[in-house]
Amino acid sequence: MKAIIPLAGKGTRLRPHTYVTPKPLLSVGGRPVMSYILDDLVELGVDEIVFVVGYLGDVIQEYISEEYPELTAHFVVQEVQDGTAGAVKLAAPFIDGDVLIVFVDTLFDADLSLTRDLPEDWAGVIWAKEVEDYQRFGVIVTGEDGAMTRIVEKPKEPVSKLANIGLYYIRDSALLFEGIDETLAAGSGPAGEYYLTDAFQYMVDQGAKIQTAPVAGWYDCGKKETLLETNQHLLETDRGTVDPSVSMTESYIHPPVRIEVGAVLEGSEVGPNVTLAAGVHLVNARIRDSIVGREASVEGSELQDSLVGSRAKVSGFRGTLNIGDDSEVTG
Repeated sequence: MKAIIPLAGKGTRLRPHTYVTPKPLLSVGGRPVMSYILDDLVELGVDEIVFVVGYLGDVIQEYISEEYPELTAHFVVQEVQDGTAGAVKLAAPFIDGDVLIVFVDTLFDADLSLTRDLPEDWAGVIWAKEVEDYQRFGVIVTGEDGAMTRIVEKPKEPVSKLANIGLYYIRDSALLFEGIDETLAAGSGPAGEYYLTDAFQYMVDQGAKIQTAPVAGWYDCGKKETLLETNQHLLETDRGTVDPSVSMTESYIHPPVRIEVGAVLEGSEVGPNVTLAAGVHLVNARIRDSIVGREASVEGSELQDSLVGSRAKVSGFRGTLNIGDDSEVTG
């Protein structure tokens, strides 16, 4: 089985951080968002992935080659941001069988082993999460057998509460790309984009059965507020730790936190729900519900609900910050 991962977006909701770092490589719980998903794919046995890149694609390519050399990686460039169907279409020359399609704006707790045991009369699986605020999402309408019948984008009426999370397994990839071709030929939506969900609808209309499967958890990483919420979740599960090399003088920790190698805390208070990357230096600082990048320094400040970039310098500030790498803020 192969996989397709579309990565061409600019991540505008996470600026200024995405000016220099692609959104999939932003850190949460001490690791790039995309690394959690890649590890799941490798564990499943996927060894060939098509990465659809665009903005800062060279940074992604360098990361994959350094951190996942065991993967057979193909990189195709989405020159025009024409939507999810257009992105997946670019991967067609590399796909000749069943395929996983994964969008990496979110982390998920999903049983990917379903791909191994799916009965032969099913053409694929679409994972979903039941939500209360269904108006914000594309929701999946199902039949009595749990098969998708249609996807409705941001419905005003409660036709379904099963939100589409952007994780799909398609056994019949030939029919998928036939559906994509039909979607591209039919004309774009109001925003000039072509949607992959329209290709799934084509498959269903042709008689294909796509199973809807639940996920235990679904954690958004697409904007600052939800990235911090996901960081909290990861710290509360298995990512909370304090490296033995951390130097602490008259400082206090309120778990869960993650404090990485070489960090120095002087007269400071950290947590809960804080990740401090390697080499962070705090002096007379109080930080909670935040992520602080590598080798950043915070002095005489109180921060909450903040994203602080690598090598940033903060002094005399009290409140919430969202600053990129190498920034300086003086209160």
